[in-house]
Amino acid sequence: MTDTSSPAPSLATRPVSPHQLAWLRTELADWTAHGLIDDEQAARIATRYRSEHHSRISIGRVLLSLGAGFVGVGLIWLVAANLDELSPLTRFAVIAALWLAFLAGGEVLASRNASRPVVGAARLLAAMGVGAVIFQAAQSLQVPAYEPRLVGLWAAGALLHGYLTRSRMPFFVGLVAGVVWWLWQPMWDEPHGLTVVLVLGAGSVLGASVGVLDDEGLATYAWAWRTVAAAMALVAMFAAAIPGIGSDGIVWTTWLVVEMVVAGVVALAAVLTRRDRRALEPLGATAVLVVATLIAVWTTGTDTSSVDAADWGRAAVSVLAYVVLAVGLVALGTVRDHQALTWMAMAGLVVFTTFQSFAVFAPIVTGAWLFVVLGTVFLGTGFLFDRARRELAQALDTDSPAGTEGAAR
Repeated sequence: MTDTSSPAPSLATRPVSPHQLAWLRTELADWTAHGLIDDEQAARIATRYRSEHHSRISIGRVLLSLGAGFVGVGLIWLVAANLDELSPLTRFAVIAALWLAFLAGGEVLASRNASRPVVGAARLLAAMGVGAVIFQAAQSLQVPAYEPRLVGLWAAGALLHGYLTRSRMPFFVGLVAGVVWWLWQPMWDEPHGLTVVLVLGAGSVLGASVGVLDDEGLATYAWAWRTVAAAMALVAMFAAAIPGIGSDGIVWTTWLVVEMVVAGVVALAAVLTRRDRRALEPLGATAVLVVATLIAVWTTGTDTSSVDAADWGRAAVSVLAYVVLAVGLVALGTVRDHQALTWMAMAGLVVFTTFQSFAVFAPIVTGAWLFVVLGTVFLGTGFLFDRARRELAQALDTDSPAGTEGAAR
């Protein structure tokens, strides 16, 4: 009798960290003990993985990123120095040639499967080179280099590069430059307090909406957009609670209107295309924008030595709104497994409560009693936060298929 069986095909092993491999072996032993798999299956699964130390931040990666960053800043600095030895056309040609070389070089390295840090450094140089080209072009056209619109063009170019090539370095350069432009451009026209609240709130709506749109296929980008959205929401609510910030009223400018419209259109697109629980994120950010604006336009007395009922009412509403926002971010961080949101919410709440305590309660509760009251508030808030986080995590675990099967047993 001929044995027609053939050995199982050899599969390539996957490198994992020692911690992950130790966790896998523990789980395999538990599955085997409960009869989910047999010893042979456990052995075959274990042979698929090998231990390999993965350093999140290597010295080579840091040096390459720093080198690329310094070279990029140097290019922009050379533009700012005006390179008087060369004509404007020659200067632009040199900067543009360097940018194209970095751009093409990064993609050639990526196509040849070069080291990721090397590819990232080349793409970072290309992203910085976009700014150098834009500033040099503006200088050649006698456009002032200190205007925010140049930063906006730089952000657009770097973001386009990042999205087209799915590369993180240009994306993060564009994201940082975009945040700077988003905040700077409206304030360039009308530097009013309420403008700050509106710009931050609209930025939170835009970030939350783009994060939802990037969920499918661009998880890293979505993570970054959610982080920016959460930070802007927290700062917007904090700024709205400052007494007298909206005393000048809303001064509508062209760029403020443009940013509000852009945020609204992107939010509408996110809600219409993601008809599930993810649509709550742009809707929640929109609610933050509305509430922060209403609190900001609610003007009371600005004399901190005399706190009346209106001041108490405004402070109470501000604290309640901030607590609701912080709890919402904690819930979102738990659902999305985004720990940065949880820490940002807790840190923001501490800073906000401290500010409100000294701005509103200090004239009434003075000396050591102020710290006693403040500490009591922190203890109570921390307990409620931790309890809410645990219950939410338990509810999510129960709703998962594995949790449901375990409960059925």
